[in-house]
Amino acid sequence: MKTNKIILLIVIVALIGGFFVFDLGQYFNLSFLKEKQSLIEDYYSEHPLLTIVIFFLTYVLFTGLSLPAASILTLAAGALFGVLVGSLLVSFASTIGATLAFLASRFLFRDLIQNRFADRLELINQGIEKDGAFYLFTLRLVPVFPFFVINLVMGLTPIRTLTYALVSQVGMLAATIVYVNAGTQLAKINELGDILSAQLLISFALLGVFPLLARKTVDFFRARRTSTDEP
Repeated sequence: MKTNKIILLIVIVALIGGFFVFDLGQYFNLSFLKEKQSLIEDYYSEHPLLTIVIFFLTYVLFTGLSLPAASILTLAAGALFGVLVGSLLVSFASTIGATLAFLASRFLFRDLIQNRFADRLELINQGIEKDGAFYLFTLRLVPVFPFFVINLVMGLTPIRTLTYALVSQVGMLAATIVYVNAGTQLAKINELGDILSAQLLISFALLGVFPLLARKTVDFFRARRTSTDEP
């Protein structure tokens, strides 16, 4: 492995290792968010632009390193910024972070794996070249696999970076809005009775129904593609 690849790998491993060694995950959970909610909101009201920049860069960094904090950060975006601003921030930050993880995987491991398993990967590569965008859209819309797995695995395929970024952003947008909206309601839970609010129940219902709706949407487009391809 070349020196620049080794350096990049060491940096990534060090950052990920630091997250777990220093137990930074304790600051990225719902209870901590609720505990510090008022302080974070006060800071946002005093420094709105700086707060947005810090949140955006944090989201990009955590997504790019495939660290387990994307869900809580997405909920936090809804609680702090609202649906519109929160969805925009998460949509672009998650896409940039996912693309960075994709590029890191491609830079570090693609040549090694493609050269070693060229014969076995030939059919997969052909399929990705033909239907890669639609296949990626399916994976993004129906979250069967963790997103960080998709980022790393797709980096090993021939799919173009721009296609990957654009399709990922579109495919993740619906789930992003659902989770950000849930975050706006979670921010309002102060006592047990708040859990029964209509808006909150709708938000949780969307979280549960979304995977089913996404799968039905994919099946619909797949059926249309099949009928179009038939003579």
